[in-house]
Amino acid sequence: MRTAGAMGRGMLAMGVALLLAACTQEQQNKLSREIQNWTGTNGVLEVYAGDKLVRRFLKIDKVSTALGTDDGKPRAYRYGYGVLDENLNMQVDPGEKKVYFEISDYSNAVFFENPR
Repeated sequence: MRTAGAMGRGMLAMGVALLLAACTQEQQNKLSREIQNWTGTNGVLEVYAGDKLVRRFLKIDKVSTALGTDDGKPRAYRYGYGVLDENLNMQVDPGEKKVYFEISDYSNAVFFENPR
């Protein structure tokens, strides 16, 4: 026999599924990004100079698009907070601190979820 809590969760899941089915693909993608930003990820941002890795940021929960103050239009850079991996060993070592960063849309960079 299902409990009232389990039935409520089932109804909620069905409602979310119906809502997503009614959304366009772009709306679904936006909702997915908002949920991911809210829940956080264990992101890694690597910045390259040519084919050489020059900077790595760890434990990034999200990378945001900068918006203009007056016009609200997207700017050509992203920003966020992450731990600067100074020795590029893919782990947070003593003394490595969380920092603010900005990265141009024209940079040679890769953002991914840490597989560890």
